[in-house]
Formats: sequence, C-alpha cells, structure tokens
Amino acid sequence: MPGSRILLLAVDCETTRFLIPALQAAFSLERIILEEPPSRIKMLRKRARRQGWWVAVGQALFRLAVVPLLAREAAHRIAAIKNTYGLEDKGLPEALVTRVVSANSAEATRLLQETNPDAVVVNGTRILSAEVLGSVPAPFANIHAGITPLYRGAHGGYWALAQRNADACGVTVHLVDKGVDTGGILQQALIQPGPRDNFCTYPLLQYGVGIPLLVQSLSRVLAGDLTLQRSRDGASRLWSHPTLWGYVSNRLFLGVK
Repeated sequence: MPGSRILLLAVDCETTRFLIPALQAAFSLERIILEEPPSRIKMLRKRARRQGWWVAVGQALFRLAVVPLLAREAAHRIAAIKNTYGLEDKGLPEALVTRVVSANSAEATRLLQETNPDAVVVNGTRILSAEVLGSVPAPFANIHAGITPLYRGAHGGYWALAQRNADACGVTVHLVDKGVDTGGILQQALIQPGPRDNFCTYPLLQYGVGIPLLVQSLSRVLAGDLTLQRSRDGASRLWSHPTLWGYVSNRLFLGVK
C-alpha cells in the first residue's frame, strides 16, 4: 500500500541495489540496515565443516575460476536482461543506511524497534534469529531465487535445470521464518532461460520477475490479505553452490550452463 513504511534488512550487493528503487517507488522506504558479510575464510571453513573440504574447495574454485568467465561470456545478455526488467543500480541512499556487524545483533534489533516498520524486506542476510523476527509486529518477506520447498538454499534456478526440472525453475516470494527458505509462500513464478543464459543470468531473470511479485505480495499483505499459496509436491532439499567439477560435468553432459 502506498505510504506503508518499509525497512530493508540486507547485505550490500547488486540485488539489494535493484530492490531499493522498486521499494521507494511503491512504499515509503524508511531505513536500510546492511549486514557486514563474513570473511571468505570464515565462509570456507563453515562450508568445510558442513560439507567437507573436498566440496568446499570445489565450490571456491568454481566461484574464483569459472564465474568471472561466465559473466564475461554473458555480458551482452546481462545488459539486455537489466534493460528489459529495469534493473538499475542507482547506488545506496546513504541517508537511510545503517551498517551493522550482523542482522542478528542487538544493534539491528534496536534499529528495527526504533523504526517500527509496517513490513521488513530481507535480502541476502544470514538466517534470522527468532528474537529478530519477533522484535517488531511486522511481516518479514524475501525474494528467493528458486521454487520452494523443492529448491531451498542457493542457486535454485541452476539446480532445477541441472535436475532436468525446468518446470520448477523460478522464483518465490515468501514470508521469513527461522528456517532456510521455509516460510509461507506468497507468490511464485517460473522463468524460461534461453540458449544465451548461464549461471550468471539466471538470478537476474529471477529478480526481474521477482521484484514486481514482491511489491504485489507486500501490498496484499499490508492490506490484510495473508493468503498463502500451496507448496509444490516433491521432496524439499537445501541446495548449495556447485563445485568446479560438478559444474563442468553438468555443462558437458547436460548442457546446463
């Protein structure tokens, strides 16, 4: 609803910068709380504890060696998608920005309560604690780059294609709870990647479709309609980043870029 007070709780990344103009156009964006990202070394160690060093190192090699090549390969396609969906990085409105060490910090909670928004939009932060989610009487909403509950976690569009499940390659707008992409589904939509798309363009397509869905969903929720969509049938799985060798195998044998 126009005039509704929104707080953005996020990390400083491209998709966050895409969200800001859309939120400012549709609502009153009151504050932006930006969480500091953990160091790469800490992330590597965390993934190694969870998945083993073989997988963690393979994921790091993919991000360092392959992703930059894919971005260059798809440079013209990336520009075309941004133009089609109006995805613009206009920078941060610094007057609205407060930076915190963690979205779960006492400072973040204090800022949430001080702002007392009508809704909170979450983008890219670590999993939020029950204390943060309960700190204000407002819904927390998120764009997830995947169809939940089948493709929770990271790179849901890529993994749907790699699993030969193009009918579940899409984006979800959902309420945020204590789980990983397990909150109630507000809206979902599919994307249709073409031959010029790759790992670096799937998220742009998802956000290009997902940002208008988020605005629609928030408007409906703020008007008092909390109707949720039924989740898709199928096993719920938490996905992570591809490894270097996993990506090469999927590209060679499945044609998934």
